[in-house]
Amino acid sequence: MEEKNQTAVTEFLFLGLTEQLHEKIILFIMLSFIYLVTLGGNLGMITLIWLDPRLHTPMYFFLSHLSFVDMCSSSSIAPKTLRDIFAEKKGISFVGCATQMWFFGLFVATECFLLAAMAYDRYAAVCNPLLYTLIMSQRVCVQLVIGPYAVALISTVTHTTFTFCLPFCGPNIINHFFCDISPLLSLACADIWINKLVLFVLAGAIGVLSGLIIMVSYICILVAILRIQTSDGRWKAFSTCSSHLAAVSILYGTLFFIYVRPSSSSSMDLNKVISLFYTVMIPMLNPLIYSLRNKEVKDAFRRKLERKHFLIGR
Repeated sequence: MEEKNQTAVTEFLFLGLTEQLHEKIILFIMLSFIYLVTLGGNLGMITLIWLDPRLHTPMYFFLSHLSFVDMCSSSSIAPKTLRDIFAEKKGISFVGCATQMWFFGLFVATECFLLAAMAYDRYAAVCNPLLYTLIMSQRVCVQLVIGPYAVALISTVTHTTFTFCLPFCGPNIINHFFCDISPLLSLACADIWINKLVLFVLAGAIGVLSGLIIMVSYICILVAILRIQTSDGRWKAFSTCSSHLAAVSILYGTLFFIYVRPSSSSSMDLNKVISLFYTVMIPMLNPLIYSLRNKEVKDAFRRKLERKHFLIGR
């Protein structure tokens, strides 16, 4: 029997985002600022929702979990990316790579289904306002939050297990800045058609199912809004959905561009830039979208500031 001289990979090396010093400096400053805003914005949103009784509604219950997921997904990528910018050796251990993929996959899939749950909530609010409190009971809200975490957990465990059960015998250089599935599969020393099939089926199921829930919900919402007689009523109904619609458009548009369009080696650098957008930028944008476009959040923030000034002035 012919023996193969193969050495199992114990760590991976990232190519990173750039090798130019001035670009590294700009990138480090920009990403540090974005990450700090992400942590502050999402943590502030969670705290504000918990402290203000007027925000103890299903919509803000989902929003607090969305902020938690955004904060965690960014934290699974940003700190390592910031450390690697000036590092001569951008390495990550085999276990560390699996852990990063597991956490990031968990939170991205959870966010997709949380946005679907929020779309259903907006459907109930606009299309069945008189029955809204009955439809969106506390029990239903908890189930609609547990469901996304459970489905995402199954998905990320499957992807991580199938990927890291493959033999990696070299090379170990990942043309990316974090452990994403596709670049890792290209390094495996085995047939990966089953992995590609599982990735296609699970990612497609998550994208199609969550996207279908959102699309059907908004079709029903649009029909309900068009039936409203007054323009003020139509605008008020639409404004309750505008922030969520903006968040959905940004996330799904970016993921569609990354995972659905045909890939090529010449587009790898573009993929890294877009991946940087959805791993770092989107978690920062969501709390800004909901705070700047939502009157209730701005009013709650103003009340907290006024109360703080009142207590300091006493």
